[in-house]
Amino acid sequence: MKSILMISLHGYVGANPELGKPDTGGQVVYVLELADRFSRLGKKVDLLTRRFEDQPEYDHVDENYSVWRIPFGGREFIRKEDMHDHLKKFVTNTLAAIKKENKKYDVIYSHYWDAGWAGQKIAEELGISHVHTPHSLGWWKQHTMGSDMDEKEMEENYRFKERIRKEYFVFQMCNHVIATTLPQVDLLTQQYDVLPRNCTMIPPGIDENRFYPVPTKENDKIRAKYDIHPTDILALGRMAHNKGYDLLIKALPTVFELVPEARLVAAVGGDSEQDKQGIKKLKELANELGVNKKIKWKNYIADEDLANVYRSANIFAMPSRYEPFGMVAIEAMACGTPSVITVHGGLYDLIDFGNQALFADPHRPLEFGAMMAMPLLYPTLRNELSVEGARFARRNFGWTGIAKRMLQVFRNSINQQTMESNIY
Repeated sequence: MKSILMISLHGYVGANPELGKPDTGGQVVYVLELADRFSRLGKKVDLLTRRFEDQPEYDHVDENYSVWRIPFGGREFIRKEDMHDHLKKFVTNTLAAIKKENKKYDVIYSHYWDAGWAGQKIAEELGISHVHTPHSLGWWKQHTMGSDMDEKEMEENYRFKERIRKEYFVFQMCNHVIATTLPQVDLLTQQYDVLPRNCTMIPPGIDENRFYPVPTKENDKIRAKYDIHPTDILALGRMAHNKGYDLLIKALPTVFELVPEARLVAAVGGDSEQDKQGIKKLKELANELGVNKKIKWKNYIADEDLANVYRSANIFAMPSRYEPFGMVAIEAMACGTPSVITVHGGLYDLIDFGNQALFADPHRPLEFGAMMAMPLLYPTLRNELSVEGARFARRNFGWTGIAKRMLQVFRNSINQQTMESNIY
């Protein structure tokens, strides 16, 4: 195996991604990190994505690895829920471009249902192996959100019926599915009829060279630079309903009753109008609960500042309604910042409670608030979580080791594809 075609269609994918823009978050980081590590390990990598707005056709990252953009669906941004209408054109344009450039690939590795559906069609045309990572599952998202939104409105916004139908096709037809969590493996086998032998769990990774603890005196200087206090709670990520920032705000009165000096640093959302409206609603909720004066609202954190912002906080909070994995929590833990995570996600099953991290149900404000207060109230607990959390994150989620495990899956799927081709 020498050459890999990776596909990740939605959002702003690039050598230097504009994180925080719509549909541009953890999945983009995941894809870029893997592409970089595959390249370091000597593989040729083209990362295929959508070309729109004024983006160039190529970002040449190094001699082994390029981001390659194929135009389809016009020049405007298309949200991931509406990719259904444009995927056939992407497949046609991609096959024509591959033929024109005389490119050869040994395996396709696709991400999310949109790229998965297109990747399967392309793999079938080229007669090569296709490996897919779902990142999240339509069935899970639909059933988790069911109580929070009107059914008709939910279908109009998220088009779950179409998505689940396409997911089922991808999971059945591709050579192998790489899930990011054990609960995701269970859902794939139970709700999508995936054969257990065709599914492997490999967790996401972290950049070990960026996310690590620093001495207390150095951290004091970092806090001063970013105006973050030693008793601050950090929440960080995209502005999205599933992230549960409203649930976090509802838990704050409990935190402030137990730890009056605490604050929340909310580094959520970006500059889009949709994000601004979401933050406005959060501020209105905070005013209703009388906690807005104890929240420091920050713009989305630049990538180069991310590790230092993680290090600055006393704890990191991830209150998601659902979270396929939760890379932000792993990154925070790797920086030595204790995390309080949701029970509605894949990371929950891997954590040793009270040793590596704390978890709670964000739908129960008293419970989640009490868990956030614990490391603030008990420094010994915080120190324990800091050390053991960093060890856990770095030992289990370094990107190079993750990439090597994936390459073995690719090799196995190529061997399977070769055997099937010889039969026919």
